[in-house]
Amino acid sequence: MFMLPPWNDPVPLRCLFVRNMVLDANIGIFAHEQGVTQRIRVNVAFGVPDDLTQAVGADELARTVSYERVVLLVRELVAQGHVGLVETLAERIAAAVLAERRIRVTRVRVEKLDIFDDAESVGVEIERRNPAA
Repeated sequence: MFMLPPWNDPVPLRCLFVRNMVLDANIGIFAHEQGVTQRIRVNVAFGVPDDLTQAVGADELARTVSYERVVLLVRELVAQGHVGLVETLAERIAAAVLAERRIRVTRVRVEKLDIFDDAESVGVEIERRNPAA
């Protein structure tokens, strides 16, 4: 499986992720893709600054970002309606994830499933950084 190389960031990051969400989406640019849903798989990883000064950090949600927030965000974006390109959906997801100011970087992968009989999926993986971080 192809993956982008590790994040190059001067600040130690904790990598959180939501893996292999399978959703029905209205997506595609071709005539046969209009008015029907297709299965997509979404993966989101996001880097939050990590405090390495403690052997074990405080057991508090305030020091991280909730996975549920990201899951709900992805579901909401997919439910908003038809999108032509997986690239566009990935960019929208990345922008929404980075709206959480504690997140420094995110990687988003969006795959269309069931497109080719001899390929598991086709899609895109992008990395975006929070310009405010």
